[in-house]
Amino acid sequence: MPVPQTRLPDTLQSFRDRVQHNCHISDAQHASDFTMCVYLLKMREYFRWEKGYDFTAALPHKEVGDWLADRENLWEQLGDEDFSALELHGREYDPFDTEAINEALQPHRLLYSAGYGQKARPHFFLAQLDRTTRYRDYRIHVSSREYARDLSAPPAMSLNGQIYIRRESLRRMLWERFEEWRWSKPDNAMGRAIACYDFAGQPDEALEQMADIEIDSLTLHEIGEVRAGEILGERWHRMIDAFPRSRLELMARAVRDHLADALCTLPDLVERAHPPALHFYFANLSGMRKQIYPALLNAYEHWVEYGDPVRLEAQVESGRSHWIQVARELIDLHESRVTTAWQEMETLIEQKQL
Repeated sequence: MPVPQTRLPDTLQSFRDRVQHNCHISDAQHASDFTMCVYLLKMREYFRWEKGYDFTAALPHKEVGDWLADRENLWEQLGDEDFSALELHGREYDPFDTEAINEALQPHRLLYSAGYGQKARPHFFLAQLDRTTRYRDYRIHVSSREYARDLSAPPAMSLNGQIYIRRESLRRMLWERFEEWRWSKPDNAMGRAIACYDFAGQPDEALEQMADIEIDSLTLHEIGEVRAGEILGERWHRMIDAFPRSRLELMARAVRDHLADALCTLPDLVERAHPPALHFYFANLSGMRKQIYPALLNAYEHWVEYGDPVRLEAQVESGRSHWIQVARELIDLHESRVTTAWQEMETLIEQKQL
């Protein structure tokens, strides 16, 4: 049986409803960004979250179909709406004023975030605050139960030196990846990661164990993102904002992701040589990231076959300076000729494969 979501006190429930309304507006404008297969998988998990079904529960097909039709009708009505201001304790907030909103939410142990992800897609969420820690100059907020979210629900984000780790969204993302792999069970990095846990015998416990480990990896990547931002500065953000939704944007984001991981994630994972985390890292690389960095994949396969981390260690060193150089050359090309440079920028990334 599904477990209904816990209702917040009335004042907070009204705030939550406005956050969810903004999530619906974002979905109305961006749900079509996904391929049909990915869209349907995400919608199933969105239904599971909203209705409170366990990960292992069989979903009622007719109810899912009716819910899907209703949700798409709602999105059709909201497609042209602007995001709503959020009201809390008699005060209105801009929905992107994350810092002020979280200050007001502190007494309630709730965490809110709003920002932009890939393809300039807005993301909003409201969740229970689990803990806040500090790592060097970064404040890391880890949330648990989510009360409002959008379809995509990225498990980690960074904003103004604040890092947001969404445990519930991470668990759902891990479950999606597990179900996707289970369709054909290929012998790949995802299969090797899954084999490190007892998903067959104790799926709930396995999911919790995997989430515990991957929270650390997510945190490392987001710290790397912040450090990459410090290196590249506002020039990078201006360049990305100027791109259309295109292959070039995906390529440029892949360059920055590789830089972030070379700065922080990979050095830690390789030093620890922890198989579950390393396998999942490579399972989670996008197709574009694989395309522009085949040497890293070759180093991983060498480690899998021989247990020798030397090539991975070498990529940590060479990748750091390489992706900084590529990113800076992209910025220079963009600022020199803007749109006329876009084709050359794609060519530059392809030629600078590592």
